[in-house]
Amino acid sequence: MTQQDYEALSPETLASRLGSVESIRARLGDPSQWTVREVGDGNLNLVFIVDGPEGSVIVKQALPYVRLVGDSWPLPLKRSFFEYNALVRQDARDPGSVPKIYHFDEVQAIVAMEFLSPHAILRKVLIEGGRVEGLADMLGKFCARTLFRGSDLSMPTAKRKADAAMFLGNVEICDITENLVFSDPYFDAEMNHHTPALDPVVKVLRDDIDLKVTAQHMKWAFATNAETMLHGDFHSGSVMVTETETKVIDPEFATYGPMGFDLGMLIANFLMAYLSQPGHADTPGARDDYQEWILGVVADIWAGFEAEFTHLWRTERTGMLYQASLFEDQGHARGAEQARIDRLAAIWRDTLGFCGIEMHRRILSLAHNADFEKIENEAVRARLEARSLMLGRTLAVRRGAITSMAQVIDLARQTNMEDYL
Repeated sequence: MTQQDYEALSPETLASRLGSVESIRARLGDPSQWTVREVGDGNLNLVFIVDGPEGSVIVKQALPYVRLVGDSWPLPLKRSFFEYNALVRQDARDPGSVPKIYHFDEVQAIVAMEFLSPHAILRKVLIEGGRVEGLADMLGKFCARTLFRGSDLSMPTAKRKADAAMFLGNVEICDITENLVFSDPYFDAEMNHHTPALDPVVKVLRDDIDLKVTAQHMKWAFATNAETMLHGDFHSGSVMVTETETKVIDPEFATYGPMGFDLGMLIANFLMAYLSQPGHADTPGARDDYQEWILGVVADIWAGFEAEFTHLWRTERTGMLYQASLFEDQGHARGAEQARIDRLAAIWRDTLGFCGIEMHRRILSLAHNADFEKIENEAVRARLEARSLMLGRTLAVRRGAITSMAQVIDLARQTNMEDYL
C-alpha cells in the first residue's frame, strides 16, 4: 500500500485498503464485517470510526488541502508525519495521555489509532455544562511533562537539536499559525469574518498600536524561540474526556516554540468557554456556578503546571541548561531555585501574551470557536464575544504587570459584567 500514489479514503474503500494491515485487523477482526463512519468535522482532515467484530479504531487521513476552505488552499500531506511523531513523543513523555497508535502510513498520510469511547470533545462538554473530574490536574501535568521533557532542560542536546530540526520542517502548518493567529485578526484579511455587531470593537482593536505591537512581539517569540516541542493547537477541541478521564489528541500543528504557547492557547479557550456561558444558559444566572467551576479549572491548570514543572526541575534537570554542576553540586541549590522562579516567570508572561492573542483570532480570524458560534442570538453572541476580545487585549498588552493567576481570575470576573457595545 505504501507504494501507491496518494488516494483519499472513503467509507466504501477503507476496508479494502486497510484490511490487510495486521495491526488494524488484530483490533477489529474480519474486514468483511467492518462498518465505517466518516465523522470528521474539523478544519483539515478526514476522520473515520471503523467498527469490527473485535473492536473499534479511529482512522485519520490528511487531505492535500485545507478542508475548511477547499482545494484552493493546498496543504502538504506531511503534516500526518508530524502528528504521528508528536503523538509518539507525547506518549513517551506523559504515558497514557494520548491515544495509542496502531498504524502509520506516511505516503497515504494515514494514522490509525485508539478509539476513545465513551469520550466526548471537551469543547462540547463545556458548552453543555458538563464537569470532568481531574481535568485541570491532567492538563497541567501534561503541559509540564511534555514541555519540560521536550526541552534542553531534559533532553540530550544532540537529540533535541535533531528533533527541533525535524519539527521545524512543519513549515506550512506553522505558516497557518503565524498568519491566522498573529496577523490576520488585526487587519481586514481575506478570510477573516466576525459577528457584524462587533464592528465598533474590531475598529478599536485594529487602531490599537500597543496591541498590534504586542501581537507581533508574540509572533516573534513563536517563530524564533524554539524552546521545546509544542502540541501547537492545544485547545478544548483537542481534548477528549469522560466524567473521570482526559486525553489529548490532534497534535498535527506540532513544532518547536515557546513553552507558554501551548499553555496560553489552552487557558484562552477555557476563558472563552467561561465568557460564553450566559449564551448557553436557559435562564439568566443559571450558569453562574458553572462559570466559577471553569475559572477554578483555569487556576488549577496553571497551579498543576507550576507544581509539576518544579518537581521535574528538581528531579529531571539533566539537559545542558542550568546544570547541577553549576548549582547543587557546588552547594548552590538556592541559585537553581532562583533560576527556576525566573524561568516560570518568563513562561507566565508568554502564556498571558499568547492567551490574549488566541482570544482574538478565534473571534476575528478564520477558524472560530463553537463556544460562541453555537449562540444563535447574534446580539447576545456579539456582547459576549466583545468581552472576550477586550479581556484578550488586557492579558496580552498588560502581561508584564499581571503577576498572578488570581489577577487573571479577577479580570475575567470583571470583564464578565461589562458591556462594550
